[in-house]
Amino acid sequence: MLKHLPDDFTAVITGAGGGIGRAMLKALLASHRPGHVFAASRQALEHDDPRLTQLALDITTDEGLATLAAHLEDTKVHLIFNAIGTLHDEKRGIAPEKKLDDLSFAALEHLFHVNAATPAMLLKTLSPSLKGKHPAIFASLSARVGSIGDNGLGGWYAYRASKAAHNMLFKGASVELKRLNKQAILLNLHPGTTDTALSEPFQARVPDGKLFTPSFVAEHLLEVMNDRTPADSGSFWDWAGEPIPW
Repeated sequence: MLKHLPDDFTAVITGAGGGIGRAMLKALLASHRPGHVFAASRQALEHDDPRLTQLALDITTDEGLATLAAHLEDTKVHLIFNAIGTLHDEKRGIAPEKKLDDLSFAALEHLFHVNAATPAMLLKTLSPSLKGKHPAIFASLSARVGSIGDNGLGGWYAYRASKAAHNMLFKGASVELKRLNKQAILLNLHPGTTDTALSEPFQARVPDGKLFTPSFVAEHLLEVMNDRTPADSGSFWDWAGEPIPW
């Protein structure tokens, strides 16, 4: 697991209460290699591993990010896995747009805040823990629909654009971080359509064999991260280890 990282590595998982985040946490704790795992979630987690520190916070807020930073206190972090993301929100009246007439400021602002601004601010907050000469991987969930080159269907404006913005922010940050830590790897990862609350309203249209379990996704994303080197920092990959066009 994650051959780029040392034994007893320190990991941070954000969105650890969601489907993919929870599966990634379970996969890490099933291995002897992590020495300490910080799991940030708004929900309580069902783990009692002594290596685990559970943090109840919301990283989409300044307060939540400040609390996370205070817990880490500039600890060297070797793995950060961000599973925070949103596509629809019934309470806010937000759903993927089928046409331009469906677009709204509310959807654009909310999805950009959660899907693009939050991962970028997380990277800013944890950058002191990434600087230095130690190997480090920061992987954040993006989506294939954020690929401009792959967009042949249109629609889903706010979600597509927020994920494209996510990718650009991480691509730019990878250039700067390379000067601060030559062993750091920033990755944009597409998990595929996963059986979680995010995809639930759209699963009826998913082809047979293309709706993945969270554990399947976590296992394959770990393999993708395992195969990357610092030369890949800033790149965009799917769950099967195939590069995705910008």
